[in-house]
Amino acid sequence: MSKYISIAESPLSRFLFSNTVMAPLWLAVRLYIGSTWLVAGLGKVINPKWAGDEAGTALAGFIKGALAKTAGEHPDVAGWYADFLQNMVLPQVAAWSNFVVWGEILVGAALLVGLFTGLSAFLGLFMNINFMLAGALSVNPILFTLSILLMLAWRVAGYWGIDYWLLPKLGVPWRAKNG
Repeated sequence: MSKYISIAESPLSRFLFSNTVMAPLWLAVRLYIGSTWLVAGLGKVINPKWAGDEAGTALAGFIKGALAKTAGEHPDVAGWYADFLQNMVLPQVAAWSNFVVWGEILVGAALLVGLFTGLSAFLGLFMNINFMLAGALSVNPILFTLSILLMLAWRVAGYWGIDYWLLPKLGVPWRAKNG
């Protein structure tokens, strides 16, 4: 008798996250998230305060705003995250600014074409978490939630994209590469 028991996946989750019938839904979600990231990144790449001669100026202002949200009985920004921003990000703000810009562009472009969809969704989710930890809500909770769903549906979410051709050639961790 095996020590471990395999619990069957529910028919609903199997349909939502593994059935190619759902590919149009996940394509729409992927295109929405991807276009949101790409537009945000492109807006920053042409802004000298994000990626030009004054790179880091805009991010420094954002961080100072986040640090101001650490006061009071119920702060919007946790002390440990404020310490990270103050001691790790601000001293290298120009480099971090470029990471944000190019991260948004690369995640957006990858999601738009369906390249490494699960990983791209995770990286976008990671950016969303950081923006929310810095006290910025905006569209971040929506993107965060959709990214979780996209990560769960990664096999089908990239079905209408580059993943359709690429992933079978690369193989997946639970299956050996094809010939």
